[in-house]
Amino acid sequence: MDMHAIEFANVSLCVGGDTLLRKVDGRVPKGRIVALIGPSGSGKSTLLSLCNLMRTPTSGEVFVEGREVRTWPVRKLRQKVAMVFQSPTMFPGTVADNLSFGLHLHGLSLSNPAGLLEDVGLNSSLLDKRAEDLSGGQKQRVALGRTLAMQPDILLLDEVTSALDVHAKLEVERTILSLHESRGTSMLWVTHDLAQARRIADIIFFMDAGELVEVRDDAAAFFEQPQSAPAQRFLATMREGDGVE
Repeated sequence: MDMHAIEFANVSLCVGGDTLLRKVDGRVPKGRIVALIGPSGSGKSTLLSLCNLMRTPTSGEVFVEGREVRTWPVRKLRQKVAMVFQSPTMFPGTVADNLSFGLHLHGLSLSNPAGLLEDVGLNSSLLDKRAEDLSGGQKQRVALGRTLAMQPDILLLDEVTSALDVHAKLEVERTILSLHESRGTSMLWVTHDLAQARRIADIIFFMDAGELVEVRDDAAAFFEQPQSAPAQRFLATMREGDGVE
């Protein structure tokens, strides 16, 4: 098996008699950004949840760097494959406390909180500020910094900018792309914003009704000439910058 950051091999997931994912096959190459798009309820976030054992597939296999996820120690897997959510959680305390939170759970300490904060585009003067007093965009970047403190090789990004205003969205997006450039982090990025998908993606995964319908190694080509009928219908109903969750 070639080494990929993530590989889905004939993955299905059934919950309570409902099929949420159906025979998904796809690969996230190391160091690339894959944008995962599709209509609401198509299984995008569900697919992300299989990558760090938040859920396990009913059938098929999910590999992280060539190793099936169920053979990983959960703590080690979640250090390697980290998720950032749409709504950032701020824990009680300061920004510095929040940046260190994940490491403290593993009995570790953060050696350079000021440098980490600057890595995510925030001034180190915010370290002693109460996290709950930050703006939405600042909270999302602190949440990103907290995740990056674990030094993951793979980031799962679940609608991380959808709750932000346009300015904050672009700032967070630029921060993530800058980190990708400097660290070479592999990313699987769920977004309902087609303009954002155009900007950030190397590869497009298009999902519909629990199936990975179309995979395109050329993101621009997907938007210009989608090959599958579901993708053609989806793009025909969407305006740039709009979308569905």
